[in-house]
Amino acid sequence: MRPSSLRAAWARAAVAGAVVAGLAAAGPAGGAHAADDGAAGGRAPLPVTITGPDKVDLALDGAEGEPGEPQIRLGLTGPGEEPDGDTDPQPVSDDGYDVTVDATALGSFAKVTLPEWCEADGLVATCHESTLYPGSSYNPSWKVRLDLKGTAEAGDYGKVKVTGRGEGLEFGEHTVDVLVGGPELLKKKLPAEPAGFRPGDTYRAPLGFRNVGSTPAHGVVLRFTGSRGLSFPDAYDNCSYAEENKDNLIRYRHVALCTFEGEFLPDTAYEVSEPVAVRTAGFALGDIFAYGFDAVGAGETDALRAGADYREGDSGRTLTLKPAEGGEYSKYAEIDLPLQNSYDLDLTGARVAGEQGETVTVDVGLSNHGPAWIGSLRAGGEPIGFTVRIPEGADVVESPCRPVNAGTRDEYRCFADTPLLEDDERSFPFRLRIDEVVEGAMGEIALPEYDDPWEGDPSNDTGWIVLNGTGDEETPGDGDGGTGGPDSTGGGTGTTGGAQGAGGTGSAGGSDTAGGATGGTTGETSGGPSAQGGEGGLLATTGSTALLASTGAALALAAGGALYLVARRRRAGDPA
Repeated sequence: MRPSSLRAAWARAAVAGAVVAGLAAAGPAGGAHAADDGAAGGRAPLPVTITGPDKVDLALDGAEGEPGEPQIRLGLTGPGEEPDGDTDPQPVSDDGYDVTVDATALGSFAKVTLPEWCEADGLVATCHESTLYPGSSYNPSWKVRLDLKGTAEAGDYGKVKVTGRGEGLEFGEHTVDVLVGGPELLKKKLPAEPAGFRPGDTYRAPLGFRNVGSTPAHGVVLRFTGSRGLSFPDAYDNCSYAEENKDNLIRYRHVALCTFEGEFLPDTAYEVSEPVAVRTAGFALGDIFAYGFDAVGAGETDALRAGADYREGDSGRTLTLKPAEGGEYSKYAEIDLPLQNSYDLDLTGARVAGEQGETVTVDVGLSNHGPAWIGSLRAGGEPIGFTVRIPEGADVVESPCRPVNAGTRDEYRCFADTPLLEDDERSFPFRLRIDEVVEGAMGEIALPEYDDPWEGDPSNDTGWIVLNGTGDEETPGDGDGGTGGPDSTGGGTGTTGGAQGAGGTGSAGGSDTAGGATGGTTGETSGGPSAQGGEGGLLATTGSTALLASTGAALALAAGGALYLVARRRRAGDPA
């Protein structure tokens, strides 16, 4: 049986990968260096949080996660705010420190693979590090893999203790409770969206689980989430609702937590009393719905609500669980909704004119006319790439994009960060010096050429820069705007108002490299695959599909001397 003393630890760990922030008192990076008469040397120690799971369940059937994959991932959170992607991190300490992982208590029932690059003494590893940064992204991390020995029995239990020490640093101890043969809840697989499902429709999710562990679950908690284009119209009395990561559209989620009391037996399946309604917005495309059940008592869910402002459901209806028969179950349960929508990417150029030696400004534009957004959720926010050819007779003085080939100035590659909303517009200003007046000189602006099943209007995927035009130039793909009008002077030698030079970042905020998007999406708390990079993705092409791709290998293509990484595109009708 599961020791009752472990119940609180199990509750803390229901949200996978949760980390303890608790560093507000530390203030900005370096703020913790303020003088403190009670600390050695007149400085208060810098608080450091060790992060990782609070518990790990090991199944007696040997299914301790994917083969070779660690069940325990540890990290550090230093004091102060983590810098954004455009700012180099500044260390809060360069004095060095040690992190010790002690798994001695597991030796009787588990084989432990300790972190690499650390000094091991039996089941104790000491990891030597030199620099500590604010936040978590730039600090080191460690992995621990656990495999059961043949002599392991249900109820075997031990703790992994993780500690740290360093001059001027104060580490909080972190422990991971490890239990053999506890309740293990697999999720019922979600059916594909029904035929004819369209944006604005409501998906009915038949949620459930099977306890494949060795002991009953005394109470369970259901957590289900939906990205920006999904919402939950019902508000059950035993559920509470919140929004997470409001400032990051890739990680943003509508979240519901529902509690169920009672005993849920081993080798038994359960399902909700009615399918959960998941409403899709008109702009939704490849939005992610995911869910999971955790063996946590109804009275122990406060830890799950930490970090978000939850509201209680008040519909007068209660979601309950009942025994179920049949069905397929797995570790992960998520689906992309809907698959039948489209967006309209539109590239525009401009007509400009000037005398020899004059500098003119051309605003290259990338717009999305919807109706769908380009979330790039599975790809972790990878950018949309397109090329700009410079008209004959002109040279680039300043650009938000990079030349395709070093030493040449006639073709540039630009990148726009995703997500790209359903009504988004981006501007990429180029300053061109006219070295020679060439009448009707033209330069094409184009997305990569390949079939995009979600592009609603491929005809405007091309734009043109026309320099000193005659009015007779054909500019296919520009539609009614962009280069359709008469020449203009382009503003003479005026500044671009935000371009950061060739290889900098344009006024649209687009990344200048294919790898510029940091994404940051994490996997759903049901234990599903991480969306950070996904199992498939599209890097710096149109950004249009990796949004939906859940499989596919990355391919490297040489394109004009630059490296494009793309993913195998999935047809609209392929399985999610």
